[in-house]
Amino acid sequence: MQFYKDGFRGGNPDIKQAAPNRRNRGVNEPLPEKVDVLIAGTGPAGLCLAAQLAQFPGIETMIVERMPTNIIKGKADGINTRTMEMFQAFGFADKVKRETYWVNQTNFWMPDPANPAHIRRVGRVQDVADDSSEMPHILINQARLHELFLEVMKNSPSRLEPDYSWEIVGLTIDETTDDHPVTVTLKDASGVNWWATRTVRANYVVGCDGAHSAVRKAIGGVLHGDAANQAWGVMDILANTDFPDVRQKCLISSANEGNVLILPREGGYVFRMYVELDKLKDGEKAASKKFTQDDMIAAANRIIQPYSLDVKEVVWWSIYDIGHSITDKFDDVPEGSDRAPRVFTAGDACHTHSPKAGQGMNVSMQDTFNLGWKLVHVLQGRADASLLRSYSKERLTEARRLVETDHEWSRIMSAPTTQAEREGKEEPRIIRQFKANLEFTGGTAVKYDTSTLFAPGTHQALARGEEIGRRFHSAPVVRLSDAKQMQLGHVAEADARWRIYAFAGRSDLGQPGAPIAQLADWLENDLASPVVKHTRTGEDIDAIIDVRAVFQQTFDQLDYGQMPSLLKPRTGKLGLQDHEKIFCVDHKGAGDIYDMRGIDREKGCLIVVRPDQYVANVLPLDARKALSAFFAGVLR
Repeated sequence: MQFYKDGFRGGNPDIKQAAPNRRNRGVNEPLPEKVDVLIAGTGPAGLCLAAQLAQFPGIETMIVERMPTNIIKGKADGINTRTMEMFQAFGFADKVKRETYWVNQTNFWMPDPANPAHIRRVGRVQDVADDSSEMPHILINQARLHELFLEVMKNSPSRLEPDYSWEIVGLTIDETTDDHPVTVTLKDASGVNWWATRTVRANYVVGCDGAHSAVRKAIGGVLHGDAANQAWGVMDILANTDFPDVRQKCLISSANEGNVLILPREGGYVFRMYVELDKLKDGEKAASKKFTQDDMIAAANRIIQPYSLDVKEVVWWSIYDIGHSITDKFDDVPEGSDRAPRVFTAGDACHTHSPKAGQGMNVSMQDTFNLGWKLVHVLQGRADASLLRSYSKERLTEARRLVETDHEWSRIMSAPTTQAEREGKEEPRIIRQFKANLEFTGGTAVKYDTSTLFAPGTHQALARGEEIGRRFHSAPVVRLSDAKQMQLGHVAEADARWRIYAFAGRSDLGQPGAPIAQLADWLENDLASPVVKHTRTGEDIDAIIDVRAVFQQTFDQLDYGQMPSLLKPRTGKLGLQDHEKIFCVDHKGAGDIYDMRGIDREKGCLIVVRPDQYVANVLPLDARKALSAFFAGVLR
């Protein structure tokens, strides 16, 4: 973390210098007449987008929520490793790691062949595969996650906060103008203002307002899907039990009473149970069954025999039926039109599924992490508005994969075990499926298709472990200036900047005339360089493209003083030198990034990474024209 760039300031460094001319907030303050981006909904998707946009006070952002305040309990709880990598970019991953439950093992229980009325443990699977990510899979109260995003927003230069107790009741788009063409009608949801309505005009609207999304309905979006005709209950409880694995994630299948999923939660005492309750008829809803929390507790006790559950407090509970649905598109562009979108949907507003695969909250945030930097680029005039078409294209593909995988997982979770599985003659289907899905459930299986934003893999062999279209897979390095051990991927912040990681060849020490120095000189000074072309007059040289270098030597074998000036830039109001752009291999046994990520030791390479941490291109160090052409296809 870097601070004091524009002068010394005491206090909490997470609190950024406030921007001038901020909007006044308060119960009696009027809503703005115009905004650049209006976000509907303060769930994870909406807050993830707001936290990104809040860092840019030149972009007027408004986020509305029909509820009067943030939630305090319930809803989703699983955060996969990919999302944790994203949290690192927002600056609160360490706080999340300290507070949360880490899912280390997943245990599987099935009927005991000797006594089918009782369950026994039949297997354990390591929940996060070795070197799949430096981050853990964690469980956290969704309300606490909201608080962390709200804190990022409030500490930002724009001091952004939600406008609670306002809901969207209407939305129209004027396609004849580019001046705030979306008119949103908001209704007071508190009753304090007698359900008054207000209109706000926006350049862009993003509906993160859940499965009953008013924004989706306003642009003609319809959720298409099916139901699994299965009622489940979920409860967060404080309880005593003799079940030995209560502090480990468990998937439990009984012979005749259904299934249970146990998820321990943060704090050491609370745990969540998903409990299978009853089959539903076609068209029947779980709500019609009038299940209570007592029904759930009784079902759980039947399923986990010979063990029992003594519930002391039910913190939160809900009944739901499993369904899977998705919309045809995630924006307002009509079929066959090539205009740029103005309205988007994200999260449950455009895809819903069962909660048991633990993907909903994660995929929702990845939706808006994908969209956020694109909105920043367009609103700052750095990219053409056509860039926004890529959001629906990229995320719709992933949402379809999610729904298909979740559909299959839900069926297997609810399917009865076979005799061979119970007798240990074959590995249970649920364990096989769980192992096969580890990359997917970790969030690291996402692979975007070739486009203007993802180059073809012509030079992929130079970095075999950093696949174009997949997220940049971090690995250990040591920072040259201060010999600090760290993860290379942790230099990327949620700041809408591109990264170029230049990996040096075997004999390159960064000295004048060596390939890294030649590259840095060209990037810093040549008119054909993307850094020169796309950085505006008066901006820091790394304002839009952040260049970092990695060397194969250890820190004590390199001369920092000989390193090129691009890697020691002077930035900020005071022109202070940045000492954090040069790295070398780890010398303490944490791992060699060249070996771990398949980097060509002889030639080295360039890895171009998008602002949302996905590898966009892999190139030779001397591929000047190709590098410039790639950025010219995205940036003005």
